[in-house]
Amino acid sequence: MAAADTDRMYRKEKSIPLKSSSSALYNNLSVLRLPDKQLAYFTTVHSTAVNMVSASGDGLSFSHRLLQAAWCVLPSRVLLVLTSQKGIQMYESDGSVMVYWHALDVMERPPAQAVFARGIAAASGRFICVGMSSGLVLVFDIPPKGTNITVSEVLEEHRDAITDIAAELGRPPDGAGDLVTADDSGTLCTWSSGEEFTLLHKIPAFGCTCSSVKLWNGIVAAGYGNGQIRLYEAATGVLRAEVNAHARWIYALDLAPLTGKLLSGAEDSFVHIWKLSKNLDTEDIEIEHCHSECVTDTQICGARFCDPEGNSFAVTGYDLSEIFRYSQV
Repeated sequence: MAAADTDRMYRKEKSIPLKSSSSALYNNLSVLRLPDKQLAYFTTVHSTAVNMVSASGDGLSFSHRLLQAAWCVLPSRVLLVLTSQKGIQMYESDGSVMVYWHALDVMERPPAQAVFARGIAAASGRFICVGMSSGLVLVFDIPPKGTNITVSEVLEEHRDAITDIAAELGRPPDGAGDLVTADDSGTLCTWSSGEEFTLLHKIPAFGCTCSSVKLWNGIVAAGYGNGQIRLYEAATGVLRAEVNAHARWIYALDLAPLTGKLLSGAEDSFVHIWKLSKNLDTEDIEIEHCHSECVTDTQICGARFCDPEGNSFAVTGYDLSEIFRYSQV
């Protein structure tokens, strides 16, 4: 790990009020940037409601507990995907129209075992992948328009509840795959997506939950309950770097695809900005600490960059009724 840069890189901007506070859920913040309109949408989950904030956004309310809300950006459309203990819902990007509902079969599981969906990612330009408490990953085939959404495949490698799913944000090297899935045990799987999804590597657990995962230029960045960030080579599954990044459970990671900046947020109230790179001479994966921000007395549960360069980011926390924003000085 390279030496830290102590220069202050980001400053706090005006916060965005929420109608209700954010729940303590992994990756509980999603950002949809609309460059042509100079506008960004933000969404967080609070129990049975979705906080969707924009210039004109109103919240959505439901009758069951939600686990995650995320925008999935495909070449032909953008969908807002919600997961809960009852099923998977897909909406037009502004939340105005529901285009698909997939109910979870609660009768198949023992009464003491929770059933839910969690972990959302767009993949390969036409698919949306959603994780399940059983460890399954459902692959939905999304048409360019309309409601004819179908389950095209079910991925069955995990044995524990899925925590997060991430698609490649950069340019993967040959054989590296373009999707990674993580579960409660800490197991990671890398996949090559397409008409059929192919398992490339299964990275074994080491006794700690992987709560958040990202994939960039063939590098898997994984955040864990012990506060560690681990970097794996997607093509081989080999551990290339590890950092004791936080004092408590990591709840969110994000990557800026154009620069390789990595953002991490945790229960310890800190957000850290890192820079990932590959040494061209040694081919080592390097991580450099760039910036720290303490959100006082806040159990951070969601943190995201607001632009592909990583020049600004947003943060929310448990029982916090606003989203904090920071931009580069």
